[in-house]
Amino acid sequence: MTLTLEMAQAHLDALAKPQGSLGRLERIAARLAVTQQTLSPQTHPRCITLFAGDHGVVESGVSAWPSAITTAMMATIAGGRASSNALARAANCNLRLIDVGSVTPLVANYPSFVSEQRVACGTQNLVLGPAMNEAQFDTAWAIGEQAAQTAINDGCCVLIAGEMGIGNTTPAACLTMLLAGTDAATATGKGAGADDAMRAHKQTIVEAAVVRVRPLMASYPKAAIAALCGFEIAAMAGFYAAAAKAGVTILLDGYVTTAAALIAEKRAPGTANQMIAAHLSAEPGHIAALTELGLEAMLEWEMRLGEGTGALTALPLLDAAAALMTEVATLSEIME
Repeated sequence: MTLTLEMAQAHLDALAKPQGSLGRLERIAARLAVTQQTLSPQTHPRCITLFAGDHGVVESGVSAWPSAITTAMMATIAGGRASSNALARAANCNLRLIDVGSVTPLVANYPSFVSEQRVACGTQNLVLGPAMNEAQFDTAWAIGEQAAQTAINDGCCVLIAGEMGIGNTTPAACLTMLLAGTDAATATGKGAGADDAMRAHKQTIVEAAVVRVRPLMASYPKAAIAALCGFEIAAMAGFYAAAAKAGVTILLDGYVTTAAALIAEKRAPGTANQMIAAHLSAEPGHIAALTELGLEAMLEWEMRLGEGTGALTALPLLDAAAALMTEVATLSEIME
């Protein structure tokens, strides 16, 4: 028998508390139970896999930071000193970094931490043509699938994907416009510190790229998505699809990861049913993407860092939801 949200809520209503008295925590608990198809959901062990990649579109002036920062931040993560490391340690969550498409590899310096599975040295500039071809998209997708399977084989019941890639809010905006049906103004935010002028320039690029690619969607949807994608985004999409197929809980991070979720849902319908949205980011297109996926964000804290940090911050709330489902007596038990 399929466990539904109504059945999970009925269990919560039977607990020794006034019905609905824990508000949104109850909705999270019910959603968690449904993703695992049990009234005794678990949140340990869990892991976060960070996918890194560079983007050719950076050369067109869409980011306040150069692509070299991708490699610098990969080194910081590998050294255990990034925000994602700190939050993962605080949440007792294992962290793994996969280099899917950086310009400068790090694996030689961090062989025990960084997994190098690079499709190429960054994507092509989506302003000038397709960011990648379909074969490269498939390769990145397969890297994500394997990463999810590795975590599942390790017994993880909650999976998080995060990303590191300077310029990746531009392909995320393109994909949100293409797959969620929003306009360029809504889809395009400031990313990692762009000013108003750079955002306007970025919006122009997003709109032109999507207008160019949109005619492919009817007959060649994978080619259309690949033309706007990033290697780390395609890998996260494959990660989500594999995790959903295995029936584990996916805790979704911010705007770029949600763009990957849109791809996963398009390519593997039903993937979003296994997702819980950790937070609503400061990027204006994020709410449109979450709405398209039918998801409600747990937190709205104006976060926009990436690296899976919003999902890591929300993990204690997921723990609380699991405890509520599994550790509270029912009203009938205390009245016996």
